[in-house]
Amino acid sequence: MPKHDTPLLDQLESGPWPSFVSDLKRQAEKSPQCWDILGQLELSFKDRITHWKHGGIVGVFGYGGGIVGRYSDVPTQFPGVAHFHTVRLNQPSSKFYSSAKLRDICDLWEKYGSGMTNMHGSTGDLVLLGTTTANLEPLFYDLTHDLKQDLGGSGSNLRTPECCLGRARCEWGCYDTQALCHHLTMHYQDEIHRPAFPYKFKFKFSGCPNDCVAAIARSDFAVIGTWRDDIRVNQAEVKGYINGDYAPNAGAHSGRDWGKFDIKKEVLDLCPTGCMSMSGDELKIDNSECTRCMHCINVMPRALRPGKEQGATICVGAKAPILDGAQFATMTIPFIKVDPENEFEEVIEVIEKIWDWWMEAGKNRERVGETIMRLGLPTFLKVMEVEPIPQHVKEPRSNPYVFWESDEVEGGFERDVKEFRKRHAQ
Repeated sequence: MPKHDTPLLDQLESGPWPSFVSDLKRQAEKSPQCWDILGQLELSFKDRITHWKHGGIVGVFGYGGGIVGRYSDVPTQFPGVAHFHTVRLNQPSSKFYSSAKLRDICDLWEKYGSGMTNMHGSTGDLVLLGTTTANLEPLFYDLTHDLKQDLGGSGSNLRTPECCLGRARCEWGCYDTQALCHHLTMHYQDEIHRPAFPYKFKFKFSGCPNDCVAAIARSDFAVIGTWRDDIRVNQAEVKGYINGDYAPNAGAHSGRDWGKFDIKKEVLDLCPTGCMSMSGDELKIDNSECTRCMHCINVMPRALRPGKEQGATICVGAKAPILDGAQFATMTIPFIKVDPENEFEEVIEVIEKIWDWWMEAGKNRERVGETIMRLGLPTFLKVMEVEPIPQHVKEPRSNPYVFWESDEVEGGFERDVKEFRKRHAQ
C-alpha cells in the first residue's frame, strides 16, 4: 500500500511528547494497512469530519458484544481500512498481566490484525485496533482456546467491569475490589456478551474514596470503599507532622520546598465540612460531620487511617455527555458490607433491583442516570427502598406546592373519592 502525504499529522510529531503518529508510521513498516489509517485521518483533518461511517453490526458467533464495527466511507481511496474493526478484550482485575500474556496477545494481533493496540481504553478493556471481518472468527478461536482470554463488552449490555489496584497494592482499600470485580464478571457473563439493556451499563470499583478509577464520574454503578466508624488517629504521629519529622503527602510532591508544614492551612482549613480542629496539640475530629473525602488521610498517612468498620458506598447514574450532558453518580446506598463469604449477595441484590426497574422504565439508548433524571430521584429512591437523607438534596426546591401521596393523607384517596361521588350524586 502506498504511503500518503500527511503534513497535518506530521505536526503532531513535533514537540517533546511521544506521538501516536510516529507509532503508526513505525507499525506501518510491518502492517501496511496502517498507511491507510494515516491517510484517512489526514483527510479527516482536512475535511473536519470523520470518515468512519456509522452502521454495520459485526461480531463473533454466540456473542452480541465485544467487537466494534469500523467501516471507512472512502474505501476505494483507502482500501486497507475498508473494514477495520476494533476488538475489546476483558482485562484481568486491576490490569495485572504477565509479560508473557502481553507478548502472546501482541503476536496474535499481528497475525490477525494491524498490530495496533490501545492500552487501555477509557472503558477499561484492552483494545485491539483494526482487523477484517474474515479474521474475527479465527482470532476469537485462538484467543479463547489458546490464550484463555475473553472478549469484553460493547453495545447495550454490561460493559467490562473495572477496578483499582485495591488491597493488592494499596493500604487504603476498604474492601477487596479485585474479588468483587472478578466475581461479578463471571456472574454476569450473559449480560456482558448478549445485549439486552436499554443502553450500556458500567460497573467500576474503587477501594477507597480516593476513587482511582473515577467510578463516581464514569460508571452507572460505582462501588466506592468507605468506613462507618471513626477515623483512626495516632496523636504522636500528628505531632510528628507538626514538628516536621515527616514529609506531608508521604513526600509526594514535585521537589519544591513548600516550607514548614502548617496543619491549619494544609489540613484543617481544607476540610470540606470543617469537622477537624486542634485542642492544644491534640487533633479533634467530629466524625458525625466527616464526608470521607480522604484529604486529611492523604496528607498525614502516618497519623490517620480509615476506620475499622469497612464496606462501600454505592453511587448510581454517572455518564459522559450523550443526551443530557455529563453527570456524576448519585449516592444511593450510603453503606453496604462487601462480603465475599456470601458471594457478595447484598451487592448483587442492589444491582438487580436497579436493572429490574431500568429495563422497564428506561427508554432506548437512555443510561440509567438519565432515566433517574427524567423520572426523578424520589421515584428511584422509592424503587430502591431507600429513605431519603439530606445528602440526596441537590438544591432547595423552588416549587412552593407540596403534593401528598394518597396513603400519606389521613383517610386516604378512597375516602376522598367516596366524598366526591356522594356530593355529586345529590
